[in-house]
Amino acid sequence: MSTLVLAIFIPFLAAAIIPFLYKYIKNIHVGWFVILVPTGLFIYLASLIPAISNGEAIVQTINWIPSYGINITAYLDGLSLTLALLISGVGALVILYSIYYLSLKEPIGTFYTYLMLFMGAMLGVVMSDNMLVLYVFWELTSISSFLLIAFWYQRKRSREGAKKSLIITVSGGISMLVGFIMIGAMANTWSIREVIAEVAAISDHALFIPALLLVLLGAFTKSAQFPFHIWLPDAMEAPTPVSAYLHSATMVKAGIYLVARFTPVFGGEAVWFWAVTGVGIFTLFWGSFNAVRQTDLKALLAYSTISQLGMIMSMFGMGSAALHLGYAEESVVYTGATFAALFHLVNHSTFKGALFMVVGVVDHSVGTRDIRRLGGLITLMPITFTIATIGSMSMAGLPPFNGFLSKEMFFISTLDITEASFFGLGTWGIIIPIVAWIASVFTFVYSTVFVVKTFLGPYKEEKLEHPAHEPKPGMLISPIILGLLVIIFFFVPNVIGENLITPAMSGIFPTFAAEGADLGTDIYAWHGFEPELFMTIGVVLFGVLLFFTRKYWSGIYKLFPEKRSINVFYGFVLDQMEDKSTVITNKYMTRYLRDYMVYIFAFFILVVGGTFIYTEAYQFTLPENATISVFEWLIVLSMMATGITILFAQSRLTAIVLNSILGFGIAILFVLLRAPDLALTQTVIEAVTTVLFLVAYYFLPELEKENTSKKTKSINLFISIGVGVVFTAVALGVQGNRGFDTISGFFENSYELAGGNNMVNAILGDFRAFDTMLEVVVLLIAGIGIYTMIRVKAKKESDQIEDK
Repeated sequence: MSTLVLAIFIPFLAAAIIPFLYKYIKNIHVGWFVILVPTGLFIYLASLIPAISNGEAIVQTINWIPSYGINITAYLDGLSLTLALLISGVGALVILYSIYYLSLKEPIGTFYTYLMLFMGAMLGVVMSDNMLVLYVFWELTSISSFLLIAFWYQRKRSREGAKKSLIITVSGGISMLVGFIMIGAMANTWSIREVIAEVAAISDHALFIPALLLVLLGAFTKSAQFPFHIWLPDAMEAPTPVSAYLHSATMVKAGIYLVARFTPVFGGEAVWFWAVTGVGIFTLFWGSFNAVRQTDLKALLAYSTISQLGMIMSMFGMGSAALHLGYAEESVVYTGATFAALFHLVNHSTFKGALFMVVGVVDHSVGTRDIRRLGGLITLMPITFTIATIGSMSMAGLPPFNGFLSKEMFFISTLDITEASFFGLGTWGIIIPIVAWIASVFTFVYSTVFVVKTFLGPYKEEKLEHPAHEPKPGMLISPIILGLLVIIFFFVPNVIGENLITPAMSGIFPTFAAEGADLGTDIYAWHGFEPELFMTIGVVLFGVLLFFTRKYWSGIYKLFPEKRSINVFYGFVLDQMEDKSTVITNKYMTRYLRDYMVYIFAFFILVVGGTFIYTEAYQFTLPENATISVFEWLIVLSMMATGITILFAQSRLTAIVLNSILGFGIAILFVLLRAPDLALTQTVIEAVTTVLFLVAYYFLPELEKENTSKKTKSINLFISIGVGVVFTAVALGVQGNRGFDTISGFFENSYELAGGNNMVNAILGDFRAFDTMLEVVVLLIAGIGIYTMIRVKAKKESDQIEDK
C-alpha cells in the first residue's frame, strides 16, 4: 500500500487494536501506546517538508471503485501537509495530556478508540483528492466527534451537545455532497485537481453558483460560522482534551481547509468573496462580542474560537479577490490575506490548544471553571498562570507572541481590501476594517478577563471544591510545549512561512504560481509607524478602557436576551418538527391495511404515471408482435373473468378458489410460452399458497357484508383503474420505446461473463449471492447488538448484586 494512504489508515487500524490492548493491559495507561501513532505520523510527515517546500506534490492512489472514478487518492501539497502536521502534532500532545487528565477508572479504551477514528478521518479529509472520498471522511469526523463529545454520556448536556453538533455538521455535510455531485457533473471528474484544471470550462455552467453555495454551507457548519456556530459552545461538554483537539486545532479547521482547497475553483466569483468575507467578519465580531459575557472558562474559549475562525475565514475571502483580477502585479497584493489566514491557522492551534489545556488544569485542580468562583491562583499555580498569560496575550494579538504577527497581517489585509474597486468594495469595503477593529477590541477584553478573573484578585477557597495546586508535572508538559511554540513562532516565523505556508499558497493560487509569482511573504514584527500599528495601539487602549468599565456598558447584552437567541430558535424548530411529524404520522398511520394500500398505489400512480407522461413515453409505436393463439386468448379471458368475479365472492372459500385459478392460469401461460422452469415454480408456489390459505381461513368466521361508503368505493375504483392503466401503459410503452441498447449480446457471452450457459440462472445466482451476503451482514449486526445488550444487562445485574 502507498505510504500516504497507509498514513491515513494507520489511526483506523489503531482504533481496531485499542479495545483488545485495553482489555489485556492493566495498571498501565493505554495512552502510552496510543501516543506512538500520532508521534510516528508527525515524524513521517515532517520528513516530507523538504520535498514539499521545493514545490513538489506527492500523489498516491489506491483503486477503490475505478469503474465510477472513485479511488482513494492521497494528495499532499503545502496546504494538506500543514493541516496534517497540526492533526498529528497536536494529537500527540493531546494524548500526552490525556494520560494525566483521565484516570484509569474512566473508559479510556473507548476514549482513545474514538480519538483515533477522528484522527484518521481528519487526515482523510485534508489528504483526499477525490471529492466523494473526502465526503466519506468528512462525515466520519462528524460521527467520531459526536462520540467524543458524548463521552460522558451519563450527562444530559453532553448528550444534547453531541446531538446538536451532529445534526448541524451532518446537515451541512449533506449539502456539501450535493455540491460535490454538481461539480462532478460539470467537470466530469471527482478529482479536485482535475476540477481546478477545468475551472474555465465550468465557470459559466448553470450549476456553478448553486454548487458554490452548497459547498460553503458545508464549510460554514463545520467551522462554526454564524449562524451555525451554536453547536460549538454546547460541544464544550466534552472532556477538555477533546475540546483542545477537536475545537481548537482540527475539526473546526476542516471547514477552513475546504474553503482554502476550493478557492481556486470558486475564488474569482463575487458571491464567493462576499459570502466568505462577510460571514467570516461578522462571525469574528459576534464571537468576540459574546465571549466577553461568558462566566464559564470553556464557554469563553468556545466563543473565542468561533471569533478566531471567523477571522481566518474572512482572510480567505479577502485573498480570493486576487483570482478575480487574474495574475497581475496589483492583484498579488491581495494574496497576502490568504498567507495571513494560513499563518493564523497555525498560530491559533498553538495558543488556543494551550488555553484549553489550562482550563482543564484549573478545572482538574480546583473543581470549577466558573470565573465568579475563581481568582488569586497566580501564587498557587504560577506555571499554569504563565501558560495562560502567554496564550491569552497571543490571542489578544500582543507581542512578543505569534498571534501579534498574524493579527497585524490581518489588519493590513483589511486595509488593502478597502482600496479595491470591484465587487462593490469602493462603497462597502470600509466596513471590513471597522468591524475587524471593533472585534479585536472585544478580543482583547475577553483575553484579559481570562487571565485577570482566574489568576488575579482575591483567592476564594471557600467557593472551590478543592484547594488550588499545580497538577502533576506530566499534565503541564503539553501546554508548556504549545506555550513555547507561541513564543518561538514569534521570533522565527519565516521558518513556517517558507517551508509550509508558501508551498500551500501555490496550491491555492496555482495560476499565479505557474506565472512565477512570489506568493511568499516575509513575516516580521515591526512594520514601522503604519496604520496597522495604530490600530493595534487603539485596540489595547480601548480594550483596557472597556475592561475596567464593564459594569457600565455590560447592559448592552440585555438587547440580546437568551429567549430570543439562535439557540432558542434552534430548539423551537426541533420541537415543532417533532410535534408536526407526530401529527402527520398519526394522519397516515391509521392501522388499517386498506389505507396503507391506498397510499402505496396512489404514490405509484403519481410517480410512475407522472414520469410516464413527463417523458412522453405514452407515444406507442408497437412493433409486430407474435400471433396470439386461441388457447392463449381463452386463458387470458378466463383469468380476466376470474379477477372480476373475485370482487363479488360471498365466501372466503370461493375467493381462494378463484385466486388459485388466476395463479394456475399464469402457470399455463408459462408453459405455452415455453418457460417450463417458471411454470414449475409458479405451480408449486400456487399449490402451497392455496393449502396455507385453506388451513388459515378454516379458523376464521364467515365473511360479513361490509357497509362501505360511496366515497371509499369511489377511491377504490379510481385506484384500481389507475393502477391498471399505468401498468398497461408502461407495458405498451416499453414495447414501443427502446431507450437503451439491447442486452442480447450478453446471451452469446453468458458463459464467459457469468460462468453459465443459461443467462437468467447466472444472473439470479449472482444477485442471490449478493443478497445472501447482505443478509449475513444484517444478521451479524443484529447478533452484535443482542450480544451487547445481554452483556450490558448482565453487568448491571452483577453491579446491583455487589451494591446490595
